Amino acid sequence: MPTSTIERTAQKRVRRTRSRAVSHLPALAVSTLQPHEYDLDPACISLVCPSCRTWVPINKPETPRPKLVPHHTEPAGTEDPVRCPGSHRLVVIDVKVERWRRRLEEGVAETDGRRSNRVTRKPKVAVAPAVMHILSPLLDAKAALRMYEAHRKGCAVCAPSGRTRCADGGKLAHLVAHKQRTEPARRAALTVMEKLDERHEQGLWLLRELQWASTADRVRRADIQRAHDALEATLRQYNQDLDPVERADLMSAITVLANKVDRLSR
Repeated sequence: MPTSTIERTAQKRVRRTRSRAVSHLPALAVSTLQPHEYDLDPACISLVCPSCRTWVPINKPETPRPKLVPHHTEPAGTEDPVRCPGSHRLVVIDVKVERWRRRLEEGVAETDGRRSNRVTRKPKVAVAPAVMHILSPLLDAKAALRMYEAHRKGCAVCAPSGRTRCADGGKLAHLVAHKQRTEPARRAALTVMEKLDERHEQGLWLLRELQWASTADRVRRADIQRAHDALEATLRQYNQDLDPVERADLMSAITVLANKVDRLSR
């Protein structure tokens, strides 16, 4: 009677560190680290090794003596790697998972409060107009024609016959045609503006004349009173004892003031 052969397949075993070695460094308490330097998520519990500043898993965190797994200080694939002295270092997990998550949420909320949600957009830079467009309002038909002729003399593309033009030559030719077409209207507008300015100046002059006429009488009386008061004060000084020179000067001043009073009183 034939016997059946049972094929046995070895199952894949979970890899785990079997070393009983312990680092000479003192046990590392998780509470001494910053909240962002350790991760207590059961799916990937790990921390930043203080010796090499590398994220390292914690072996058997549910046991009384969890340790850091052995790791190297160089990147993976380096020949003759050097093992970090923090390998097999005992870890004291003295922080609750809920407390760790709460501290992370508070830190994220504080950071979000410091960051501005306002988007500062870069201002759009306006394109500078061409020189011809800037000078166009300032040119008349003759000036535009002179500019076009100067361009034709110095341009190798624009032919003397005017049949072939470059981009700038075409724009200048269009500008000359536009200025010649609008020159009569521009001159008429300038004439109207000159007449309006002349009338405006005449109106201002009439306004000044009317304002002066309304106050001329008061100003005239004030001038007569000032000249009369000055004449009286000078006449009082004439009666004092003076030498001939001072008396002659005083007499000249009295004559000038008397003529002024007479002129203003007319």
